[in-house]
Amino acid sequence: MEGVFGKLRNLDAYPKINEDFYSRTLSGGIITIVSSIVMFLLFISELRLYLHAVTETKLVVDTSRGESLRINFDVTFPALSCSMLSLDAMDISGEEHLDVRHDIIKKRLDSHGNVIETRQDGIGSPKIEKPLQRHGGRLEHNETYCGSCYGAEASDEDCCNSCEEVREAYRKKGWGLSNPDLVDQCKREGFLEKIKNEEGEGCNVYGFLEVKKVGGNFHFAPGKSFQQSNMHVHDLLPFQKESFNISHKINKLAFGEYFPGVVNPLDGVQWVQHTPNGMYQYFIKVVPTVYTDINGRTIQSNQFSVTEHFKSDDTGRLQSVPGVFFFYDLSPIKVTFMEGHVSFLHFLTNVCAIVGGIFTVSGILDSFIYHGQRAIKKKMEIGKFS
Repeated sequence: MEGVFGKLRNLDAYPKINEDFYSRTLSGGIITIVSSIVMFLLFISELRLYLHAVTETKLVVDTSRGESLRINFDVTFPALSCSMLSLDAMDISGEEHLDVRHDIIKKRLDSHGNVIETRQDGIGSPKIEKPLQRHGGRLEHNETYCGSCYGAEASDEDCCNSCEEVREAYRKKGWGLSNPDLVDQCKREGFLEKIKNEEGEGCNVYGFLEVKKVGGNFHFAPGKSFQQSNMHVHDLLPFQKESFNISHKINKLAFGEYFPGVVNPLDGVQWVQHTPNGMYQYFIKVVPTVYTDINGRTIQSNQFSVTEHFKSDDTGRLQSVPGVFFFYDLSPIKVTFMEGHVSFLHFLTNVCAIVGGIFTVSGILDSFIYHGQRAIKKKMEIGKFS
């Protein structure tokens, strides 16, 4: 047994020196204190890194198919009334959503930005009180109302019972409604009076759009939109205005859900128009993003970058649609963020490296100082005797 213990004793890589042979110095004590403080600080830093989650970032090709893209927005127009403002969305696949109203809320604002009214739809229809029938007579007792579409009927059975339905029928035909006062429904509802009453007001519009995950655009512009000769145009004649102020502030614009660390570059951006007419354009590059938190919960979202351009109509004539346009395109590269903890073995390895490294470096420094002092002292003694 003694032989086994003796062999193990010979394998000792840390031979011990008798305390009688120790020589302690002032410089050694200072180096020990400093190295201990540095060692402690580095250990605390490594411990914090171990206890907190770290985020790993990767770039992969986006192979997802058939997904939809949710666009959350909150935009304020201080010089465009809610009756004028409409929202359209279209994409490169040919799908169009004109005059979007679902999931959209509009707030009427006064000149100071205070909320006057909150509503989901545009100008509503009052109670029908003897309106003009399609055949020309007035609505009689127990008679079903069927208003004229003024030539825009798709079939003989079509009825337009409100100003909005007449405007919608004209839009489908690709016609502009030049004088709403000649339309019985618009006159009865006070269409022009309501527009005049909202003169000088602003509008805050917020909500979300659900669109295909392909490139496209959405825009806020005055008037009802329609297709004419394969061109997207807006009917601005009913508003009887020569210029439209599209000054705006983007309170929020996000493509998808919020996730920790996301930065939406257009949040809080404000622009003021100084010319009579124009089109403000935002060109957005959307980058699909997947965020996985420490608990394994995955958020499918997007980040984006943006450039801006203002297209002015200096001639005073409406050469282009006045409005705020957001053109977006999707990147084929997806960014993945994954939260995780540093493994305990990795933490232990780093702690050992910190302790061993500082101990070794401080030992070398102490040895250098000690032998340097001895050499200087020896030379001084030789100088005395000589």
